Amino acid sequence: GYSTSFSIIHTSKIISTMSASSIPQDLQPDPKIIDILKKESASKIAHVSLEYFPPRTEQGVKNLHARMDRMLTNTKCLYTDMTWGAGGSTADLSLQLALHAHRTGHVSNMHLTCTNMEKDGDPIAAVHDALKQAYDGGIRNIVALRGDPAEGDEKWTATEGGFTCALDLVRYIRKEFGDEFGISVAGYPEGHPNRISELSAEEVESMTEAEKGRCCTHDGVTYVCKDDDYRKEMDYLKEKIDAGSDFIITQMFFDAEVFKTFVKDCRKWGINCPVVPGLMCINAYPGFKKMTKFCKTRVTKSLEEKMDSMKDDPDAVKRFGVEFGADICRSLLASGVEILHFYTLNLEKVVYGITDDLGITSGLIETSNESDAKDMVAVGSAWARAGDTVKSSAGQGVVKEIKGDGTAVVDIDGKDVELAKGSYEKVF
Repeated sequence: GYSTSFSIIHTSKIISTMSASSIPQDLQPDPKIIDILKKESASKIAHVSLEYFPPRTEQGVKNLHARMDRMLTNTKCLYTDMTWGAGGSTADLSLQLALHAHRTGHVSNMHLTCTNMEKDGDPIAAVHDALKQAYDGGIRNIVALRGDPAEGDEKWTATEGGFTCALDLVRYIRKEFGDEFGISVAGYPEGHPNRISELSAEEVESMTEAEKGRCCTHDGVTYVCKDDDYRKEMDYLKEKIDAGSDFIITQMFFDAEVFKTFVKDCRKWGINCPVVPGLMCINAYPGFKKMTKFCKTRVTKSLEEKMDSMKDDPDAVKRFGVEFGADICRSLLASGVEILHFYTLNLEKVVYGITDDLGITSGLIETSNESDAKDMVAVGSAWARAGDTVKSSAGQGVVKEIKGDGTAVVDIDGKDVELAKGSYEKVF
């Protein structure tokens, strides 16, 4: 997914604050995500996974903790991704946040890159140390990535003596840890940004049909991953899977047909593992423009015109983000997709709007809260559904019905008890 460089303020203070949390340490290790995907595949129910990034400040971390708790409760996400900072800039914080996710009930999918990683001058030791800490903390799922350039660098360069690509990292994990970790890798339906070329006017005219289907235009310039380069990308992806990766999470896209073509191409290449679509929520006009240009992402003319028409109306952009996101998700689900992976941007409103629209959740967008930490208190009663176990002063039981005013009818010891909204909370 798209990531950007964050300058971490008082990182050690943030981490020490997190470590002080009174969280039980005797949890079971996480299951492997590939096993969850295989199990849930039989259910034919749409599921979600959510991705977050390490915030810049101590307050941001506290806010994120609250949001992650709420979003897990509300969406029942199958797993939670935590990105590894661009250029290795947030490595320690990423690890602590991924461990926190595990300790608070998430199936934690920790991103790990081989960018600017070193311990006592040894880049291999730094990666091994991060994997060992993750393993010891109960994490059993890793997203193996090369990583973005370090902050201030134009191009990515390998650390001397370290890994040169995600394939190296996959091989290393399998060599050193065997089958202990589940591993996912990135897939690029439009081609990796490094393999996307700027086209001349003549080249634009001579594009193949496949190239036309994944090309993009930004500021009047057309870019595409040419067919030869796309084939190299697919060959490399096949190597990553053959080396021991379990499934693929894609880079963001805003054209469902690009994803569908990519899945078909994966199957042509003998890549038969799950391909999970990475979905960037449209939250704000400036961010959308910046991300799509940076990643050279395909934006259809109709989407570009719609976004431009709303550039001065932030609320309209969020509303459209929900509408567009739900439409693209419906198209993906109709094509056989079983899980939707949302790049949340550490926000909740658009995600909730999309999941509400799809019927995965109900009524969440009205209760979404993107204000400061004082308002980020999860009210367990607001999210209960029929079949959930709840507890209250009257005892513990199973919800039979939620009435329009939030009152829950709960079976407690064989008796139907009505509990007012706010007087009960979920049990996990």
